[in-house]
Order: sequence, then structure tokens, then C-alpha cells
Amino acid sequence: MNPFATVDDLTILWRPLKEDEKERAEKLLEIVSDSLREEADKVGRNLDAMIAEKPSYFANVVKSVTVDIVARTLMTSTDREPMTQTTESALGYSVSGSYLVPGGGLFIKNSELSRLGLKKQRFGVIDFYGND
Repeated sequence: MNPFATVDDLTILWRPLKEDEKERAEKLLEIVSDSLREEADKVGRNLDAMIAEKPSYFANVVKSVTVDIVARTLMTSTDREPMTQTTESALGYSVSGSYLVPGGGLFIKNSELSRLGLKKQRFGVIDFYGND
């Protein structure tokens, strides 16, 4: 299956890629596209069919989400764990921090799934006492 975005889309919508990033970006576009298809399948939807059935602007939304995920993954450091917050002390020799993605890897935000219509709020009631 084809990716939802191309390296050219990534360059136009995000930034020009360095030579060493282009091959990685190409593979990431395939992986992210397949991951989005899998997320859609989990909720009983077919993302490719949704693109074909919905208005043409939905394809641009899917492309935008794909580019956002790939860009975030490319920004993540590959030679060490990326920290989102660090704290250092002096004489007590204390260092602490929070990792961007503990364990690393690709992640898809709930807000990105919502943009694709794959994550909606649900409501329900649990009746603890029965209907007696």
C-alpha cells in the first residue's frame, strides 16, 4: 500500500531534509501510514476507504497527520534518550529528568487519531445496583 504522504510533502509542509534523513523519512512514511491503517482497523474502520468516500479535503488531513508524526519522530534524537525536562542541582549532585518517549519509538497522539475521526468521546453508565 502507498504511504499517505511523500518525502516531497514532508519537505514542503515541514522543512528541507538533510541527505541522511531522506532514506529514514521514506521508511517512516510507510511505517506511519501502516500504523494509522492499523489504528483505524482497531476501531473497525478502513482508512483507505474513508479517504475514497469522504470529501477530498480529508486526504489532506490524513497527509497532515502523517507528516506531523514523521516530523516528530525525525526530531527525536537517535543517539541518546530525548529529555523533555531536566533538573540539576550543584552540591547535592542531583540530576533528574523526564523522557519524551520512555523506551523511544513511534507514537501517535490521541489528538491525531481524533483528527482522523478514529477517536471519539464515549459516554455510558454502569448500574451498580441492577434494575430491581
